[in-house]
Amino acid sequence: MSKILIADDASFMRLMISQILARQGLTNILEAENGRQAIEQFKSNQPDLTIMDITMPELDGLAALAEILRIEPLAKVIICSAVANENIVSEALRRGAVEFVAKPFRPDAFLRTILKHLKT
Repeated sequence: MSKILIADDASFMRLMISQILARQGLTNILEAENGRQAIEQFKSNQPDLTIMDITMPELDGLAALAEILRIEPLAKVIICSAVANENIVSEALRRGAVEFVAKPFRPDAFLRTILKHLKT
């Protein structure tokens, strides 16, 4: 079963994403509320996919992305953020995110994106 890490400082967003995944039978979910926790969860659990916000306390999502990719260069990280201007999106992708999803998102489109990256 696929392991998915959700890193977002908003507990309601972690819950919403978990519920979207659960409806598809994806229930092996790990959570982190900041970038440092995301890195620790990644090191300990080696998730198949990480979904990460950019704006988080302690360590932002772009810095956590860099560290995760240093640990595992083939890690799949989807950045999911309300900060979605063109510069931020291109920077996240340039730094190695496999996808950028802007909040708010449509649950069905978001789920398709996740499933696409779990299959590859």
